[in-house]
Amino acid sequence: MLSHIRNFAIIAHIDHGKSTLADRLIQLCGGLSDREMKDQVLDTMDIERERGITIKAQTVRLTYRAEDGETYQLNLMDTPGHVDFSYEVSRCLAACEGSLLVVDATQGVEAQTLANAYLAIGAGHEIVPVLNKIDMIAADIDRVGAEIAQVIGLDAEEAIPISAKTGEGVAQVLEALVHRLPPPVGDAVRPLKALLVDSWYDSYLGVMILVRVHDGVLKPGMKVRLMAGGSVHQVEQVGVFTPKAERVDHLGPGEVGYMTASIKAVADTRVGDTITGDKDPAAHSLPGFKPSLPVVFSGLFPVDSADYVNLRQSLEKLHLNDASFHYEAETSAALGFGFRCGFLGLLHLEIVHERLEREFGLDLIATAPSVVYRVRLRDGGRLELHNPADLPDPVMIEGIDEPWIKATVMVPSVHLGAVLKLCTDRRGEQVEMTFSGDRAMAVYRLPLNEVVIDFYDRLKSLSRGYASLDYEMDGYRAGDLVKVSILVNSEPVDALAFIVHAAHAEARGRAICERLRDLIPRQLFKIAIQAAIGGRVIARTTVSALRKDVTAKCYGGDVSRKRKLLDKQKKGKKRMRQFGRVEIPQSAFLDALRSGDD
Repeated sequence: MLSHIRNFAIIAHIDHGKSTLADRLIQLCGGLSDREMKDQVLDTMDIERERGITIKAQTVRLTYRAEDGETYQLNLMDTPGHVDFSYEVSRCLAACEGSLLVVDATQGVEAQTLANAYLAIGAGHEIVPVLNKIDMIAADIDRVGAEIAQVIGLDAEEAIPISAKTGEGVAQVLEALVHRLPPPVGDAVRPLKALLVDSWYDSYLGVMILVRVHDGVLKPGMKVRLMAGGSVHQVEQVGVFTPKAERVDHLGPGEVGYMTASIKAVADTRVGDTITGDKDPAAHSLPGFKPSLPVVFSGLFPVDSADYVNLRQSLEKLHLNDASFHYEAETSAALGFGFRCGFLGLLHLEIVHERLEREFGLDLIATAPSVVYRVRLRDGGRLELHNPADLPDPVMIEGIDEPWIKATVMVPSVHLGAVLKLCTDRRGEQVEMTFSGDRAMAVYRLPLNEVVIDFYDRLKSLSRGYASLDYEMDGYRAGDLVKVSILVNSEPVDALAFIVHAAHAEARGRAICERLRDLIPRQLFKIAIQAAIGGRVIARTTVSALRKDVTAKCYGGDVSRKRKLLDKQKKGKKRMRQFGRVEIPQSAFLDALRSGDD
């Protein structure tokens, strides 16, 4: 019965205990036996377990017998907490009616707590606040409850104090779920209408699709149509995750589960599409999701050019699993054939790069991360620039517009001065400043270009790890921007070219040259490293040559013998510098750009 189904997402800031709470809920509802249980049981990828973060949202169906004797079906979605994966969170919220907002009772409301709470409110959710980690000495339930009421505007009186680690209070959470969250609405008699929430590739079953059924019934053997793509497929399997995959006879209104239909083409399944019956289709599709807009771009090139086809196929499969990154083919004079990829942030870039290398056995070079600039040309044309190396000749350019963001920083008051200085140094404009107890919330407008490389690292360093950051796009503005090219041994390196504000060009160019001097291995000849704007060199440093002692065999005798050998060596080094190629190690690309302010 629909009245006995509850669909809910667990949302929170990073490390506030979402996955641990999911573990306890699974354990209490008997989803897994004690022998099968392990910490962060829903974090299935190796990279998630190593880093201790959730990257992919996971779904579990649990059966709960409430204190009033009624049996309920709970569909739980565990979501990521990092700002780079907020698209995953928004997809999950579209498939649910309610949310558990988990807040760390020691740290209080953080930037992503606020952002995720607003996402849930925007999705029309009923929110149940949960105060986690009450078993810790530093927990302050009254202060954090007051923060929830003051900063987010939720009624903190109904917040449930728990310890997801020990299990204390988790039974109250289950009762709150069934009594405070609304049931889904739908009609089994109407034509099938199901939302495609997520999809991933299985090497045996093909494409597996996670669906939330709104109307009608989804059964094996029936023919379904994907409304956006228009493709028709026959359903082979229908099932749910408990968290183990279990086949079921059908999925009805309000239920969340998976289906397979021998879909082989990656492009056929679009996240946010509506699935309906082929013979009796629905009149209108569901609203779906707002498409994700990448904010950071980077080129991915195979070290071995023979791996290009393998890289293309790997990106197709990974894109199916992660719809929030985009890619298109590009070529580089220095790196050959590859792909220009768009990401939601630097951590997202790092994760995708690592997954491609681990899951598909690729050896890749990533170019410098950059943002999308809008170039206004003198002939009235406009150009979206993803790669700094593609910037037209300066005489053709009337102006360059850069993207800005609205950033919310939550920080203890003791570290506020250092954080405000960092924002000001990055050309930030203060919008708002509020205080709640001993914590401050600063809202700044910042150029995305100044944030994308190392702003988050610097923020964490200056605040001893206590500051948190959330941001949203805030349009484009004209800026005094220039392209800085990096030349190694007089040859430009496409992968290290970057666009920067003119006032910071010289300092940034010098910092990168000095970093590269330490990162590039020494050769038998001197290597000149230069930063240039057009034909003007603005910074230079030199990697000294390895010295071979050619006079070691000379002992005694006339000095002209030694001079003759040294002159011969000098000529050889000059010729080597003229024809020699300098190999830049992969680690140097990103390390050089983390120029830092230290």
